[in-house]
Amino acid sequence: MPKTEKLGFPQERQRMKTKIVLLLVAAIALALVQPLGAAIATSNITMTATVSDAATLIVSLAALTFPNADPDTVPSVAATQGAVTITARARTSGGSTVTLTLLAASDLTSGGDTIAISNMTWTVGGAGFVAGTMSRLAAQSVASWTNSGNRTGTQTFALANSWSYPTGNFSATATYTLTAP
Repeated sequence: MPKTEKLGFPQERQRMKTKIVLLLVAAIALALVQPLGAAIATSNITMTATVSDAATLIVSLAALTFPNADPDTVPSVAATQGAVTITARARTSGGSTVTLTLLAASDLTSGGDTIAISNMTWTVGGAGFVAGTMSRLAAQSVASWTNSGNRTGTQTFALANSWSYPTGNFSATATYTLTAP
């Protein structure tokens, strides 16, 4: 009997090898064969988005104060608050110029007395920003650039000081306008 078991074991091993090889061949064949009658369908979708001109303007201060000073020692009075920070964001057509302007509503007034608003000037910091002089007659350029973008700059105001000014508490308002055509 031991002899028969020895002879049966290699035969059984050979049968197992054959079964494994056949199973592998069948698995590979199934993986490579596409189902008969398979269909493929496609469809397209069109997507549209509307992007319009837009503008946002942020001015860091709503009011400026210019203190009293001796014209002999302080010929130009700076605003107590320091520089105004301006953030201008605009979206526009390619090649269009975005502009930021400033226009005074009036001269500086106190009761019936006035100081010409043109005595107010500013210096700037930041790309695209320009120095200028206040006007109540025409909007003055503060900044400009081409194409959409986000710009941040500073504007530091100063009032020319003079012995000829009448006394009083003078005020005026001015309006920034950001235009993105």
